[in-house]
Amino acid sequence: MTASQHVPRAAHLAQLNVATLRYPLDDPRMAAFVELLDPFNAAADATPGFVWRLVEEGAADATELRPAGEDVIVNMSVWETREALWDFAYRSGHLEVMRRRREWFERHVEAHLVLWWVPAGHLPTIDEALERLADLREHGPSPRAFTFASSYTAAEAGRHPQAQPTLPAHATEGANPTRAEPSPMA
Repeated sequence: MTASQHVPRAAHLAQLNVATLRYPLDDPRMAAFVELLDPFNAAADATPGFVWRLVEEGAADATELRPAGEDVIVNMSVWETREALWDFAYRSGHLEVMRRRREWFERHVEAHLVLWWVPAGHLPTIDEALERLADLREHGPSPRAFTFASSYTAAEAGRHPQAQPTLPAHATEGANPTRAEPSPMA
């Protein structure tokens, strides 16, 4: 077996997902969710097409980062393609966890997931991600901020200057990126 010999893409897909906790993470009613964090983060990291995910410095995940409010956790990652993210989210064991989300999280009235294209190598900041989510909530889907149900290609986003990153390409203060090593199975 050899490491993947794929050709680098000009753009990657970034995603931010926010979830409002029903209970604090240390509440016994959240135990099943907390127990699933490490295995599912490891599964995401090993999934073909995974590029990067936000983690808090010195931690295995980003659950203690609370940039959207004290009771809101964030998940932010970058993927090579829309299909790679879709496959992980909806064609893996992750789907069963999503089906249980009402046990742990409040129902969102507003958009809670936003997707956007970034230049390959760009690691989005939390501020950038929250701004994209606010844009989606305020203006609806566009090449700048969209959802799976109303997605745009990287080429479509590239034709719209407002879709390009507006913030510096550095990691969020207090957060550390994690990268997947090339999979020998890729």
